[in-house]
Amino acid sequence: MPMQTYVNLAVKDLQKSIAFFRALGFSFEPRFTNESGACMIVSENTFVMLLAEGFFKTFITKEVCDARKSTEILIALACASRGEVDELATRALRAGARISRDAQEQGGMYGLSFEDLDGHIWELFHMSAEMAAHGAAAAGRERGRI
Repeated sequence: MPMQTYVNLAVKDLQKSIAFFRALGFSFEPRFTNESGACMIVSENTFVMLLAEGFFKTFITKEVCDARKSTEILIALACASRGEVDELATRALRAGARISRDAQEQGGMYGLSFEDLDGHIWELFHMSAEMAAHGAAAAGRERGRI
């Protein structure tokens, strides 16, 4: 059985964060969502726990990173197509995100990244069939880059 993954992120305003990610098309597991945190469903086995900063602090002994000043994590989401990358980025911008890295094409990978309302960086990418089947070296050779 595949292991489930839960990424925990501290957020300043839980309700605004929920609204932001709903605008991007994500849904939430109501059994694990309350006034302290929300369980965002990414896929069957991948979830993001948006935790109100005060609640998040109960799990740690160090300071909470201010993601607007320092990068503590890059969250990468594989998209089914270049169009899905662009569509999700457009929805993120409309919901209040800012682009942190413009769209780039790199040897069979297309992607860009945005910062959510709290400054966490989300990488959106699409991998070509060649890259997925044979890896970066094969995709680069095909384009004369390696």
